[in-house]
Amino acid sequence: MKTSNLMITGTGSYIPNHIVTNQDFATNKFFDERGTAFEASHSEIAEKFKAITGIEERRYVEDNLVASDIGALAARLAIEDAGIDPETLDQIIVAHNFGDVKANTIQTDVLPSLASRVKHALGIKNPACVASDVLFGCPGWIQGVIQAAAFMRAGMAKKCLVVATETLSRVVDKHDRDSMIFADGAGACVLELVDGEKQEGIIGMEMGTWAVDEVNYLFMGAGNTEDADPSVRYIKMHGRKIYEFALTKVPQAMKSCLDKAGVGIHDVSKILIHQANEKMDREIIKRLFRLYREREIPEGIMPMSIHKLGNSSVSTVPTLLDQIRRGTSEEKHELNKGDLILLASVGAGMNINAIAYRY
Repeated sequence: MKTSNLMITGTGSYIPNHIVTNQDFATNKFFDERGTAFEASHSEIAEKFKAITGIEERRYVEDNLVASDIGALAARLAIEDAGIDPETLDQIIVAHNFGDVKANTIQTDVLPSLASRVKHALGIKNPACVASDVLFGCPGWIQGVIQAAAFMRAGMAKKCLVVATETLSRVVDKHDRDSMIFADGAGACVLELVDGEKQEGIIGMEMGTWAVDEVNYLFMGAGNTEDADPSVRYIKMHGRKIYEFALTKVPQAMKSCLDKAGVGIHDVSKILIHQANEKMDREIIKRLFRLYREREIPEGIMPMSIHKLGNSSVSTVPTLLDQIRRGTSEEKHELNKGDLILLASVGAGMNINAIAYRY
């Protein structure tokens, strides 16, 4: 019996060429939120930072490029990988948080939308190809895929392009230690409705927003120095609160996604989780397995890219997926036909989502 499956038929990514190491922050003087300078040396700060986050390097975009530019570069690769005519796309969904931010500025630009700019850059003339943006924090790309799936299940689309792009290096306070976490990058996928003999592709989804006490765990705030311009805002976060929230809520959402898909933890081949913090991600996976009363975590189940690419927000999951598919990831992982992949993310909102995907 034939079944209609929501399949990722192509992926692409753009990893900036500019490598920034932890040592490159040695000239930055870090202050806490009260404007008090940290007494620890840079080597002490960097050592503790690496131990917690796992980040050794991150990538920053070139000065002549903005988020929509690198989003379009990733999109072209995904379209080429899928082997489709871009004029046949029904939807272009672009996930981001800050729009286009030109080098050496802090002003966001979202008029027109980044999706419209990506469509323009791709040269797509078909007006029935609708372009829209998603603002959903770091889980934005997964949410874009969920939205595309909804359009397709409703019979409103058969072929969608979902792009994630971010240039966080342009909205950070260089005097805030958290600035060392963030990075730039873009990833994309083509999602198609494909007839098959058995159920494949997206088989389960979960999402949620916590916006009571949690709404301002990530926010835009003033710089950390006493003489910071109060009219200029940077990305800020309450790291401890985010950490505790993620450890409590994300494993539950991931299990709910697997439950909806009718599968268990032992069916999962790979978990691609938002690359926010290595220590946090590993603890999330540990707690997910504990929900199944399992203590042993299979080796290699959770690919990581954060060591060399940092946290590029919406872009971490799609770039990691693309690198694994192309065999270019730092860690050597493979995806084989029939593998069950769990994609998951957490971020500003506070938002969480997950997708169970049969490869």
